This record gives sequence, structure tokens and C-alpha cells, in this order.
Amino acid sequence: MKADRAYPRFVVSAKGTRWLEGGHPWVYAEEVLREEGACENGALADAVSEKGKYLGTGFVSRESKIRLRLVSRNANDRFDADFWRRRVHYAWDYRKTVLRPEDLGCCRLIFGEADGFPGLTVDRFSDILVAQTLSVGVERIKEQLFPLLLEVLRADGQEVSGVYERNDAAIRALEGLEQFKGWWGAEHPASPVTEICENGVYYAVDVENGQKTGFFLDQKYNRLAVARLAAGRRVLDCFTHTGSFALNAAQGGAEHVTAVDVSESAIEMARRNAARNGLGDRMDFLCADIFDLLPELEAQGGKPYDFIILDPPAFTKSRRTVAGAERGYKEINYRAMKLLPRGGYLATASCSHFMPAPLFEKMLRAAAADAGVELRQIEARQQAPDHPILWNVPETDYLKFYLFQVV
Repeated sequence: MKADRAYPRFVVSAKGTRWLEGGHPWVYAEEVLREEGACENGALADAVSEKGKYLGTGFVSRESKIRLRLVSRNANDRFDADFWRRRVHYAWDYRKTVLRPEDLGCCRLIFGEADGFPGLTVDRFSDILVAQTLSVGVERIKEQLFPLLLEVLRADGQEVSGVYERNDAAIRALEGLEQFKGWWGAEHPASPVTEICENGVYYAVDVENGQKTGFFLDQKYNRLAVARLAAGRRVLDCFTHTGSFALNAAQGGAEHVTAVDVSESAIEMARRNAARNGLGDRMDFLCADIFDLLPELEAQGGKPYDFIILDPPAFTKSRRTVAGAERGYKEINYRAMKLLPRGGYLATASCSHFMPAPLFEKMLRAAAADAGVELRQIEARQQAPDHPILWNVPETDYLKFYLFQVV
């Protein structure tokens, strides 16, 4: 490491050093032995080992348990506009490589640590970018970052009319940040509602009031996998939200699709999306709690559906609640397996990082045993590649998606 570093230093414990040298970009507060030099909240600082070895440079967070989030391990980097412009270029070029051209109009442009922007999420919905800043460091430089995003996209011929900030996530409090939402800058469209096309299906997306950033983009290719199996089948889409899996199933040629969600507003949006795509005649919509509906359908007898889709919200967002989440996942999967006829199909997912694939698969085996069925695996899938997984950052690996035939 060069001796004339301009940044304050965080001396990291042996455990923290091993963690960083293993490739993870976070330094937890308890692994900081001491600080050398004054450092403002959200500013950049170097992480060094007890022997003074340079480990990386990152954003400091005084409020969070994650005290330092690395943005670089190169001691020669200068964190100016050119540095961040290169990062944006890398992220956009990656999406252009791994996605189909028709998918670039609705995709995740920036996926936090996986793209070298710790705590930043940026989704594209047609001509609107939706940004969520969940670290104080990114919040501090967003006035530099957002113009660079617009610059890079527009230089590549992409139409972008505005950036909407969805900073209403409760997790911002852990960084000492206030919650808010609204347009960034003076240049933006009049309405926060836009339209996207994914897999040939059109959706209205409300970036102001929709869940998360407005629409769940991580399942785009899993929806295609469902569409391929849906032809001629009677489909029950549980936790439909605004109807994405249901619409893909109907577009794929399903005989009939029932879309269910506990939210009346989500069901109303799903109805509108079905009408927009001319699929309403093969779909119906039900506002109900899936935990109540599945036992009721089983009690009625018969096998009204031969394809059931389970895409629930995250049942756990911490390690403390994993056991309860496992029970919830098992209940809905057990009920779905009981309800399906032999030869029927099941799509089941978990979007919680804290429910790792081995535990989710263990739950599925137990549910199948209790239901008295066997599972023939068709596919095991993950999030779409615009949500890239870094193997050295387990937190980027969160979505599990399985397709089975019940035999």
C-alpha cells in the first residue's frame, strides 16, 4: 500500500481481515479495532489489517452494524466521476450481455454490492428509473451518481425521462437515514405510472405506490418457465400480486387461471393487466388469504387445478424468524401438494436470503412426505441474471424457484 494515502484508516481484526480477504465487502463494527484519522459519516476510509496491509476502501456508516462497505480493493483507484462512470458502464454492459435485447426496457440496472454500489438499487421501468439508496455513503454521492446513470443510458440511445426515489424502506433507519419518496431533480414525467412489456405481457407499473420499486423483476425468466408448462392446464396462482405469473400462464395457453392475493388493490391491478393483454376471458381473480383458501379447497374435494404456483412474499427477513418461516412454507406447499392430482405441476419459490436452498429443499421433502406424494423435479432456478449473484457475497443469493411434477 502506498504510504501517502489520503483516507483515514480503520484497523480491522484478524477475523475481519480474513472476511475481507475471502472476498466479502463488509466490515462489521465489532471487527474495527481502532480508527486512525477523523472520518465523517458516509465518507470513504481505508480498511487495513493489524499489520497495516491495505484491504480496501469503502463507505463509513456510523449508525449501522456494518461499519464499512468496500467499493474498491485497488489502492490506485481515485473515487471521482470517472470511477463511478466506469462502474455504471460495467453494470449496463453486463445487462446488455446477459439479457435479451427486449428485456432491457424493464430490468435491474444496479444491484448493490453485486455491481460495486453498496446499498444502491436502480430498476428501469420503460422511461423511468427507480432508485433506492440504503446506505449513507451512496446517499451522500447520489447527486453525482444519478446524472452519470442518465448520461450513460442516453449516450447508448436509451430514453430516460426521470428518476424516482423509493427511499421509503424501513431499513434506511439502520443507516440513520430518513424515509421519503419522490422525484429526483426537476426533470421528470408528470405521472409516476408507466407501462412495461416483459415476456410479451404488458403491465402498468406505479413506481410511487407499487411494492418495493414498483414491480418484481427478478422472476422474469421463471415466469417464462411457468408459461411453457401452462398450456391446456387449470392454474391457481397464489400470492399473485399484480398478476405476473398468472398472466404468463394465460399467455402460455392455460385453459383457465385463477389469480389470488390478500390485497384487493393488487387484485384490481391484476384485473386491469389482464384486460390490457386481452386475457380476461380465461382468468378470474379472488381476494383471499392463501393460508385459509388452500384448506378450504381441499375440504371441498376434487382436484380443480392441475398447476399451482406459490410465490409468497419473504416469510423471514432475519435469522431469528427462520423456524416460523419454515413452518409457513411447509404449510402452503403441503396443502398445494395435497390439492394437486397425480401428474399435476407445482411451482414454488422463496425470496428470502435467510431461507437457504438446502433448508428450503428439506422443507419440500418433508411436505411431500406428509402429503404422501413424490416430487419429480423439472427445474431448479434462481433470480434473473440482472440480479447477479456474487459467490463471495451470500446476501446476493436470495431467490429459490422450483418446478415439480407431483407423481
